[in-house]
Amino acid sequence: MQGANLSAVSEFILIGFSTFPHLQLVFFLLFLLMHLFSLLGNLLIMATIWSERSLHTPMYLFLCTLSISEILYTFTIIPRMLADLLSTVHSITFTACASQMFFSFTFGFTHSFLLTVMGYDRYVAICHPLRYSVLMSPGSCACLVAWSWAGGSVMGMVVTMAIFHLIFCGPNEVHHFFCHVPPLLKLACGADVPWVAKGVGLVCITVLLGCCLLILLSYAFIVSTILRIPSAEGRHKAFSTCASHLTVVVVHYSFASVVYLRSKSPQSLEGDTLMGVTYTVLTPFLSPIIFSLRNKELKIAMRKIFLSKIYPEKM
Repeated sequence: MQGANLSAVSEFILIGFSTFPHLQLVFFLLFLLMHLFSLLGNLLIMATIWSERSLHTPMYLFLCTLSISEILYTFTIIPRMLADLLSTVHSITFTACASQMFFSFTFGFTHSFLLTVMGYDRYVAICHPLRYSVLMSPGSCACLVAWSWAGGSVMGMVVTMAIFHLIFCGPNEVHHFFCHVPPLLKLACGADVPWVAKGVGLVCITVLLGCCLLILLSYAFIVSTILRIPSAEGRHKAFSTCASHLTVVVVHYSFASVVYLRSKSPQSLEGDTLMGVTYTVLTPFLSPIIFSLRNKELKIAMRKIFLSKIYPEKM
């Protein structure tokens, strides 16, 4: 971190939504409601899985862990963003900016790794049902979860160290609502900035595409197996166990591809800020809705728990 010590910048200014002064209160109320809904939705999923013994299976263990990573990811970014929407002071210290980047990338990549693990779980359950209890034993599940968190932490550390090893010699205005890589790279100076930008971009895209390809490969085998099931009811039952996960994967990678593969231009600063909302606010908002509505077992368990609270004498 020698480059960071030579930096002339001791703090950054998060421009965020200050380019939309008349909409800041609207944005605050909208994002606050979406954040609270996302938080309550994920907590409800976790509480349901914890309370319902029939959901104590690997698939729902991974879903519970996914909810934890999503809650932590949103807490890394959204509270600060909401505070800035109501404040006139948008400064963030050098250390706080580095910490925010580390935790956002750690939890973000952990989320991607867990989605990949969930795809593997569905592959084993449908393509190798007789070996499921062996391949997805408690020990194996714990290892998969641990490796997902470890992988996310490594990615967070690699990206953060690469960016904050650079020299920031001013200006210090970050055209985003959190410490994200592209706007920070525009503030860095030195001959190694283009190489760091290409290296970080290559590592992130390679890891995300690797996760995406593994999920696609899992579903290729899953679809092939489902099509060989003779009854329509059996095919529908098998596919219904994958529907919620597949929908979340499509939403997750659709927004990620739009954000990372869209063309960059000097006029795209406001567009980058608005697009950042899709993967920091919108995706976490949609995930618990999708899992709650498209997962039949989870939906039945939620209804059962709610009814037991409202009508305890009938349960």
